[in-house]
Amino acid sequence: MNQARVLRMRAAFSALCLFALPVAAAAESFSDCLSGLHAAARAGGVDDATFDKVTRGLEPNPEVLVFAQAQPEFKTPIWDYLAGLVDEERVNDGRAMMQRWAQALATAQGRFGVDQATITAVWGVESDYGRSFGTRPVAQSLATLSCGGTRQGYFRSEFIAALKIIQHGDIDPAQFNGSWAGAFGHTQFMPSTFLRIAVDLDGDGRKDLINSVPDALGSTAAYLRKGGWTPGVGWGFEVKLPDHYSGPSGRTRKEPMAAWAARGLARIDGTALGSGPNAGLLIPAGVNGPAFLVTHNFDAIYSYNAAESYALAIALLSDRLRGWPGLIAAWPTNDPGLSRAERREMQTLLMRRGYDLDGKADGVIGTKTKQAISDFQTKSGLSPNGRASASVLAALRGR
Repeated sequence: MNQARVLRMRAAFSALCLFALPVAAAAESFSDCLSGLHAAARAGGVDDATFDKVTRGLEPNPEVLVFAQAQPEFKTPIWDYLAGLVDEERVNDGRAMMQRWAQALATAQGRFGVDQATITAVWGVESDYGRSFGTRPVAQSLATLSCGGTRQGYFRSEFIAALKIIQHGDIDPAQFNGSWAGAFGHTQFMPSTFLRIAVDLDGDGRKDLINSVPDALGSTAAYLRKGGWTPGVGWGFEVKLPDHYSGPSGRTRKEPMAAWAARGLARIDGTALGSGPNAGLLIPAGVNGPAFLVTHNFDAIYSYNAAESYALAIALLSDRLRGWPGLIAAWPTNDPGLSRAERREMQTLLMRRGYDLDGKADGVIGTKTKQAISDFQTKSGLSPNGRASASVLAALRGR
């Protein structure tokens, strides 16, 4: 086990221990923490009435501390991560949403210069076009993370920002639910980001990312523009590397197209790179997998959630929404990941074999699904890794 992993495990254990005390002691610890947060919130401009209303009867949720140590964009093989995010379902739904919200998207593009496909792709990846906001109360999650975990300073600032949103009346507290980390709304803004960047695109006098799709789309475009987006420039494109490539790589190491051409790179269809802005070479699975030249607009997407796999999902989905081909090169695996439709089929077949998945075939690969997959793999002579993969689905279909 490497040192970094050991440190992460120790940090997670320490955070969990805060709320693994006897009930009275745990309540006292959280109560003491809230008292400290009250003083910080007051200093930050939150009135006592708002703080008391939000925190009255508030209890910690240790589950969010576990999620904080297991973010999928950092721990899931990239071919699994992208298989569930850039599938035909999300592409077709995204094209339908682009037609339905064409006016709002056109307004957002006109005001901020970010193209409609990219805005829509962020929406699709963040909340599946509004279908999945998250169900955890934002205030509870942020208070928990403010009092336990490894980034308490960051989450305390977010907790205070959430209180300011409630105080201002932009979000109904009863609707203020989101992810384990406190991101909320159609395009999953953190509270401090909302305060800095959110816009009222529909002109009703409120910035509402939960009930207003135009506000969410406009705010996303505003975020990307502030993150460095340049109108009229693409995020990048897939390229073909020369055999045995051993040259430089890295998203941040940007060089002129001519320099990459001199090293033997070409577009994925074999044509010349042509002209364009400086770009970095992204090879997320090594030189034997897909490769991309990415511009500063890819970095703007990356700023939304600092993970290259996340940014690549949005970039590739945006291309599909434009009607362009998807990924051409294959990932270096003989056991690809599954689309959401395939994941639902897999879960249905597992339940038919008696596995307890709470009656849900929702395509979400949670703990029970992973345990069921692992048990089925063991019984089928497969390596019991718990992955929702093509080999598991094939074995289930064949039995």
